[in-house]
Amino acid sequence: MLPLLKLAADGRDHTMPEAIEVLSEQFKLTDDDRKDPLPISSQPRFDNRAGWARTYLTKAGLLETTGRGTFRLTGRGRDLVAAKPSMVSSEDLERYPEFLAFKTRPRKDLQEPLEQTATRTPEEVLQAGYDDMRSALAQEVLDSVKKATPRFFEALVVELLVAMGYGGSRVDAGQAVGQSGDGGIDGIIKEDRLGLDVIYIQAKRWDNPVGRPDLQGFVGSLEGHHARKGVFITT
Repeated sequence: MLPLLKLAADGRDHTMPEAIEVLSEQFKLTDDDRKDPLPISSQPRFDNRAGWARTYLTKAGLLETTGRGTFRLTGRGRDLVAAKPSMVSSEDLERYPEFLAFKTRPRKDLQEPLEQTATRTPEEVLQAGYDDMRSALAQEVLDSVKKATPRFFEALVVELLVAMGYGGSRVDAGQAVGQSGDGGIDGIIKEDRLGLDVIYIQAKRWDNPVGRPDLQGFVGSLEGHHARKGVFITT
């Protein structure tokens, strides 16, 4: 993790493929080292560890996602690099409340902290690992969405609703959303493939809790359009 922090200390945006190449050279890895796969997948072991290093550092607030697949050092990360530590371990990151909350969060399946693995079966350990990967990916996607444009988020909501079976087709749904955007309504999508009923949509990139005034405003817009149904989706 420390070499990854030092790589980002130049203040620029970096990608994981770039970081993996640089770190591979620093560690003087051979081609065989680079190709050494994980036992349960074809992903190279080093790539996997580098990816988790980024996840841990991000959870600790030392790195931040800046765009699609890019990251950079945060102010907290600069402070740590300036302290010139000899290494950075998972235990070192526990001084940061965000990382400690991530590591000790209750498991939805076992209702126990992450480190309590002594009594788990192999299947439970695999499930816990899968949950960690899914949670980390979800957070990375959400961070990227929050940095994208409002128009991108509206399009993403359309993709979601179509994937859930609404709208008939991506083209129909996309055109419906693109042509709307008045009176507090961001889009209109078919509830069924025949278009017998429609759902009015409001999609907002949001960092704060959604309060009563926001929902009341949306309800007022629905009444103005004589709409029977509406969906309010935020980040």
